[in-house]
Amino acid sequence: MGDSRVSYFPDELIRGIALPERFTYPFYYEPHPLARIAAAELQLYLESQTQLDHNFGLENDAEEGAIGKMFGVLVVQDAEGKLAYLSAFSGKLANSNDHPRFVPPVFDMLEEDSFFLKKVEVINTINARVKEMTAAPVYRQLILEHEQLSATAALEITALKEQLKTNKADRKAQRDALKGLPGYALTEAALIKQSLHDKRTLKGLTDKWQESLAETQVKLSQLEADIDALKNERKERSAALQQELFDQYIFLNKDGKGKSVGEIFADTPLGKPPSAAGECAAPKLLQYAFTHGYTPITMAEFWWGSSPKSDIRKHQHFYPACTGKCKPILAHMLEGIPIDENPLLYLPAPVEPLEIVYEDECFVVVNKPSGLRSVPGVNIADSVYTRLRQVFGDTEPLMIHRLDMDTSGLLVVAKTKPVHKHIQRQFLQRTVKKRYTALLSKVIEQPEGEINLPLRADLLNRPRQLVCFTSGKKSVTTWKVVDRYASSTRIHFWPHTGRTHQLRMHAAHEQGLDAPIIGDDLYGVAADRMYLHAAYLEFVHPKSKQRISFEAPPGF
Repeated sequence: MGDSRVSYFPDELIRGIALPERFTYPFYYEPHPLARIAAAELQLYLESQTQLDHNFGLENDAEEGAIGKMFGVLVVQDAEGKLAYLSAFSGKLANSNDHPRFVPPVFDMLEEDSFFLKKVEVINTINARVKEMTAAPVYRQLILEHEQLSATAALEITALKEQLKTNKADRKAQRDALKGLPGYALTEAALIKQSLHDKRTLKGLTDKWQESLAETQVKLSQLEADIDALKNERKERSAALQQELFDQYIFLNKDGKGKSVGEIFADTPLGKPPSAAGECAAPKLLQYAFTHGYTPITMAEFWWGSSPKSDIRKHQHFYPACTGKCKPILAHMLEGIPIDENPLLYLPAPVEPLEIVYEDECFVVVNKPSGLRSVPGVNIADSVYTRLRQVFGDTEPLMIHRLDMDTSGLLVVAKTKPVHKHIQRQFLQRTVKKRYTALLSKVIEQPEGEINLPLRADLLNRPRQLVCFTSGKKSVTTWKVVDRYASSTRIHFWPHTGRTHQLRMHAAHEQGLDAPIIGDDLYGVAADRMYLHAAYLEFVHPKSKQRISFEAPPGF
């Protein structure tokens, strides 16, 4: 009986397609033709399936509760050399890990009567008890009573302190008025008695309220101690369960060597696995291939369904494996397998020369070509900085701001520290005027507008950014349509903040323009270049104190 998890290619579909020389580099790739065919077949299956009870958000009336999902395909060779592919999804699908056609998880937490479900049930019982105790009328009443008593006590003590402060001022006035007059000693003695009386009065009121508050605090503390004990038990049980889960996730490589997820992440900056590590499609696919004797050939992952609210994922678009969760795991699983080179470690073609737009004794303005870094990277030295260093000789270029490697356009670089400080302050104070030109991947009907979407780093998938309304930093962009074409739009952007990937995110996110910049390989689809250009720059000259401006038309 054949393996139901394996889908064999029809010969006529793959005839003439050469196998890749090396396995896919999972974190930056263009899908191989075999992977594209496999993905297309899987997408046809997803379109036609009727028994899978999962809301992908692809119907107009299904947006509420919709959850898009990352799917993956792994092209493999069986023991006889025949080509086939495996399919997987990340996380759960329709609240289950087990579905026909898809490979199983590395460890199925949801298997009936599993230790995980049993222990989660205990933790859920503790959760329910904590919720019940914190919502109990006696507990809520004690909190309210304690808050009211505390407020009343604060008011009375504050009022008394104000009165005593007035009394003290009166006594000082009397001392000043009677000092040196006959009978001053008797007056001073009386004033001292008044002062001591005021202190006793304040202490008496304070003691009275402390005693009253202590009574309710004791009752409240007893209940809170019981609640805290349950919370600590929940925390300990959760930590123990998490560790037990880590021990169950054993990942294989081609030689059959297994490593637990805890071991894999022990030497990473995280120190321990992040939530859901090992539940992504790529590790599932490789695990099944190694377990069942299939040889991995190439892979690809694509998004199916509506985009998440925070991230940018477009329906049917291909995406690399995530770095935070998958990179350490795949480093182990792909050990010993020849892999494509990371294209980000080298420049695929010589980058055109650096055009100097303006230069004086204070600074230089350059028109940076797309594909050139602003500053040297770990693996790529060629940059605006290194090229200007050669031009300037003994003068070190002082970078004031930067552009993404794939963004072209105007960049100002200082020649002295005072100039650097002066112009950089203008950037920080947002008095520098900037305008970008971009080509967007669809027709924008509105003529202009403003986008206000707060951004933060995706800590588990750098350098990607996320829209986050709780911890994101304010990010504001105004825009205006310049030209509309058959399937694209030329647009001007004016960023009012300077967040990482701000224009790229505001263009691509569904709450922005929902139209990735053409060639944006991070939030859209790769092309010959990313069509984003810093076209206009205006600031105050640090020496003349006059506003100056520079413009460089985009080369597209």
